[in-house]
Amino acid sequence: MLDFVNRLREKEELTRAAARGGLLVVFGRRRVGKSRLLRQWLEEDGGLYTQAVEGPQDLQIQQAHDDIRARLPTEIQPKTWPEFFELLALHKKPWILCIDEFPYLTATSPSLPSQLQRWIDQSLPKGCLLILAGSSTQMMNSLFLNRSAPLYGRARKLLHVRPMDYAAFCGACGLKPNQPDSFEQFSLVGGIPKYWEFVEKGRDQVALAEELYFDYAPYMEQEPLRILRDEGVAGTNALAVLEAVGRGAERPSEIAARLGTAQTNLSRLLQQLLDASVLERELPYGESLRSTKKVLYRIADPALRFWFRVRSPHQSRWHRYPLEEKLKLIHDHASTVFEETCRARYPESARYWEKDLELDLVAPDPGDPKRLLIAEVKWRKLTAPQRRQILTDLEAKFHRSTLSQKHKIPRFEVLDASEIRNCQ
Repeated sequence: MLDFVNRLREKEELTRAAARGGLLVVFGRRRVGKSRLLRQWLEEDGGLYTQAVEGPQDLQIQQAHDDIRARLPTEIQPKTWPEFFELLALHKKPWILCIDEFPYLTATSPSLPSQLQRWIDQSLPKGCLLILAGSSTQMMNSLFLNRSAPLYGRARKLLHVRPMDYAAFCGACGLKPNQPDSFEQFSLVGGIPKYWEFVEKGRDQVALAEELYFDYAPYMEQEPLRILRDEGVAGTNALAVLEAVGRGAERPSEIAARLGTAQTNLSRLLQQLLDASVLERELPYGESLRSTKKVLYRIADPALRFWFRVRSPHQSRWHRYPLEEKLKLIHDHASTVFEETCRARYPESARYWEKDLELDLVAPDPGDPKRLLIAEVKWRKLTAPQRRQILTDLEAKFHRSTLSQKHKIPRFEVLDASEIRNCQ
């Protein structure tokens, strides 16, 4: 297991929540490291931890009680969830309790949120902190952000544990952050610490791709199905949408055409995949859903994107490809991740596109927010002449766009692979 790294901001948020008490909700996608973060912090703070199991209510209550009974002042065995929470109230000192994978409990006991609401409102001891954590983004949103849900408004804070960045990846895996090979390995696993356990010093990106995606019974083989199951997005249509997006169908009309259905039939499914943070929706810079129909979809997680962009269409032929072809497939995938990494450095940045042109990065200029920064992103190291030519082409492309009619004096920049030194 890798050393625990980063997550300093999240631990600070947990510490502040413990000082206030009440209810804290922690959520984030599968394998992002929520459970390890919570266990690590609870060990340092002396808190209680239980992870829910999938099963009947009696088994779930017994499991929760067995996990914390050594710290309870009584040997009474609870038979219901209200009894379990009342046992906590017998603890004389302020306590911290984390119930991980909380959606498993509500799936078995639909009345639990209402029971918990009454207990939080009437009986949660002052200065005590209850943490409810879960991997299903959709389920956690419906439990705590839906205005009609019993637990809506009860949490002092909702803490979203997000994938970690490239610098954290290099620190955890002992890789040099200024090396393109390191970034291409990052593009295969993204910010998900569980996947990082397959990264070994001395192995290149092709070996990593083969172990995770292409060898016999690879670890990532069933990962898309597991993630969709956790998020409650069922059926072959969800996979078909991701296959279409991975293979280049970014517009809703293109996705519908690949699936042989009407675009209106996909609205609900696309929204489910957005709510589950599996897909992301892109709009051109300066546009909103109310002002444009120019919407693109992309697979949010780099590892899942590689699965549908490279693994799925090439799995039958991968082992026949020469090394150069494998490296090119990984390189082309990494270029999409590099673009996003560059955009992440600039607040409010986005792509911009029209019918016959695309700008990789448009953002308010950090040096002068009244003007725009327009950048071209290339995942390779450029020579000075190449950089000058790309800069000339970029200026011409901008002046052909309707964006140039609103923003007269932008700053132009070319970002190439040497920029990974700034991603640390």
